[in-house]
Amino acid sequence: MAITLTPSAVDHVRRYLTNTPDALGLRVGVKRTGCSGWGYVTDIARERLDTDTVFEQDGVRILVDAPSLSLIDGTEIDYRREGINWQFAFRNPNAAAECGCGESFTTNPEFA
Repeated sequence: MAITLTPSAVDHVRRYLTNTPDALGLRVGVKRTGCSGWGYVTDIARERLDTDTVFEQDGVRILVDAPSLSLIDGTEIDYRREGINWQFAFRNPNAAAECGCGESFTTNPEFA
């Protein structure tokens, strides 16, 4: 089990965490949304839940809630430029399909 960050994502998250004294790390999860079913959610983690799994990479903690983990296990998170915007990009081996706009994904039924 693992969630990993590219060097660009590590640098980006580290900058945010440095400016947020009460931050524990990056929280990553999913929620039901969009045309394909699941959407990624990222935020600054300010508390650790009992059900969280914590990964650490290059000094950056990544916290994932238990319901999300099976849907995003093995995901690599990048931080890259898309047009004029910078954003996280997810390479999720569990995604069976993604919507055309990239906002949501679906998995095989055994992950849902």
